[in-house]
Amino acid sequence: MKVVDLFCGCGGLSLGFEKAEMDIVASYDIWDAAIDVYNANFNHSAVKLNLANEQSAANQIGILRPDMIIGGPPCQDFSSAGLRNEDSGRGDLTLSYARIVSMVLPHWFVMENVSTITKTKKLAEAKTIFKSHGYGLTQIVLNAALCGVPQKRKRFFLIGKIGAQDDFLLSHLKCALSSKEMTLRDYFGDSLGVDYYYRHPRSYARRGIFSIDEPSPTIRGVNRPLPAGYKLHSNDPVKDLDGIRSLTLRERSMIQTFPETFNFFGSKSDVEQMIGNAVPVKLGTFVANAINKYMYTK
Repeated sequence: MKVVDLFCGCGGLSLGFEKAEMDIVASYDIWDAAIDVYNANFNHSAVKLNLANEQSAANQIGILRPDMIIGGPPCQDFSSAGLRNEDSGRGDLTLSYARIVSMVLPHWFVMENVSTITKTKKLAEAKTIFKSHGYGLTQIVLNAALCGVPQKRKRFFLIGKIGAQDDFLLSHLKCALSSKEMTLRDYFGDSLGVDYYYRHPRSYARRGIFSIDEPSPTIRGVNRPLPAGYKLHSNDPVKDLDGIRSLTLRERSMIQTFPETFNFFGSKSDVEQMIGNAVPVKLGTFVANAINKYMYTK
């Protein structure tokens, strides 16, 4: 199946679909730093393209005649981190994605976003566009920790197929979910060399110390060291801070289930943002495998 990735970032979704034996033929984004990292890690190219120019983008993508378009339009306007304002501009890229898909008309599409998009008008508008062009839709919020990722990260997926009934893929997704959340110890064993680590909280009203015997909290686009004056929170699972450290960039990328050999480079802030924004690789594979199972059992 020929697949094109829009808003590809550094390639978490692309790599996840490749691992499910999907053929990624091209990818597009506008962020130069992420494109450079993508192109250092894949055999096909990511191309700089302003996807807000919908007709031009659709013309370029349509030449490839993809069977599927995947992608995660920028989600900051829908995120629960900070103030949400779906009309501040970036939320419009969800509609750009829907319109590009509807102009190219691949048999399939997969759109990924933050779970809070379910509360937005932009999603309702996008679904109307898809439905008007003949797509049956399946939507689901997946906890990555039930999908082979050692991280409690909830992400929204909307999967469309021309001519299908709504919810056509739901049973294949739900039946593949694990009955138990994956912990860091499940995934890494003892290779991290710590039992507890620091993850900077959004507010000191929350705990900052976590155990590797639980899933990691959501990997964000910022990582800070343990502050010298950090005071233990009542919910921290330790009695002192001996041996406590924050996770490294590489460890955080591996919690996003990128392979250890994946080549991240660029400024620290860019790399942190790439890792935090990425779709966990194994979450992408989980969705792609459900699609494969659906196709092969039809």
